[in-house]
Amino acid sequence: MVSSSHPKLEQLANSVLQPGFVGTTGAPDWLRRRIADGLGAVVLFGRNIVEPGQVAALTASLRAENPDLIVAIDEEAGDVTRMEAWTGASRPGNLALGAVDDVDLTESVARDIGRELHAAGVSLNYAPSADVNSNPLNPVIGVRSFGARSDVVSRHTAAWIRGLQAAGVAACAKHFPGHGDTSVDPHFGLPQVRGTAAEIARTALPPFIAATEAGVRAIMTAHLVVPAYDPGLPATLSPRILNDLLRGELGFDGMVVTDGIEMGAVTDRYGIDGATVRALAGGVDAVCVGGDSAEQSTVELLAGALVKAVLDGRLPEERLTEASGRVRAFAAWSGERSRAVARAGARSDIGLVAARRAVRVHRRADGSESPLPLAAAPHVVELSPVMNPAVDGGTPWGVADPLRDLRPDTTSVRLTQSELDGQDGTDEVLDRAALAPADGRALVVVVRDAARHRWMSDTLARLLRTRPDALVVEMGVPTGAALGAVHMITHGATRASGIAVAEMLAGRA
Repeated sequence: MVSSSHPKLEQLANSVLQPGFVGTTGAPDWLRRRIADGLGAVVLFGRNIVEPGQVAALTASLRAENPDLIVAIDEEAGDVTRMEAWTGASRPGNLALGAVDDVDLTESVARDIGRELHAAGVSLNYAPSADVNSNPLNPVIGVRSFGARSDVVSRHTAAWIRGLQAAGVAACAKHFPGHGDTSVDPHFGLPQVRGTAAEIARTALPPFIAATEAGVRAIMTAHLVVPAYDPGLPATLSPRILNDLLRGELGFDGMVVTDGIEMGAVTDRYGIDGATVRALAGGVDAVCVGGDSAEQSTVELLAGALVKAVLDGRLPEERLTEASGRVRAFAAWSGERSRAVARAGARSDIGLVAARRAVRVHRRADGSESPLPLAAAPHVVELSPVMNPAVDGGTPWGVADPLRDLRPDTTSVRLTQSELDGQDGTDEVLDRAALAPADGRALVVVVRDAARHRWMSDTLARLLRTRPDALVVEMGVPTGAALGAVHMITHGATRASGIAVAEMLAGRA
């Protein structure tokens, strides 16, 4: 535990930490003590959420300790949802909104998200993703991006921020200076962004400029190396990227917060405490921690590391004081914004409206009769990948369940790579679980980022060789190839997207 011999430094250290915790009905005692000692923020995750009323009671109990406490959440909607982690998101994510390309719709969806978060007592949302997904095989961004074009991402980033903040919740544009052109997941390794500074300025930076022009007051860093700016340090730890580029060239004067500091991209090299100290020294103002490190011991370790770094000269006290001041200024601004907005009423159906508009349907061009809508209930085969840690693995997704609500005699199976690679062999599993139950019936094959998963694209090809009349539903990033008798693209795997497809299959659209 941090020594009590340096109370000023301890308060400064607490003020720049944004930890998660375990609990749904109240904060643990250690967190309450830490809030009383100056902790600047807490972060809610799916483990803290049962339903909106419960979250409102939880946030009220936290603010009883400190009315100015920042309560943050990572609620992108779409595939990355915390408020609806156990039910599936009722609103589509960024790729769907970018595909529709209606900024008024995007602003309305974000305002609806903000309305729900505001009513639950959340004051900061770590969203939107302002990343331009220029690498279609990106393992961690994908459908979280508004698209692969800078202009599309820029205008929808700005619209999303306007909508969210109009509802009384502060936005946070991420992941600076852009995570779209990467091929490594920072939870497990250190990504690199290639390209010259001029290329990055032309492709990755415009959405962040648009975000600042839209009034964003928080930006989240990316755990990746950009050799064009700094060949040695990840962006989260780099003064060249945070001070020279973000604050100097782009003129951003708000709060800079790290992506989850426990990710392997920075902790494998520096340790979680070393990464925290280097991030503050490099220009970060707040450290997000707690996705996988929600223990009291972790927060004590980080606070103690910051105090020790000041005492031994690795972290100037002036830098820690500056960071703390920016956090306090952000807390005051976001708190005032929250209090100025009245609590909204009933939920809107804008999420389902947006999901319906985002579905794209490609029919076979050979003149054969379209099987839509289906004349009878089909057999649905869902190919399920292992998701990256940003997506809660327990969040419901797919087409089978919402279609069964409309056509109760729908049958389904969900297959994973491990099941297909098992002792029975792929062909035997597919014959037994996918093809035999679809004999004499329509077959619907649902995939999620098939281009990124070789096993999934191979399995899809095997099924289509036997059943070229199958309907294919892609719920991830589309490849551009139209497959099957009908190829449906949802641009995301949310519950709302599944409902939108089910309605079309059942003729209820």
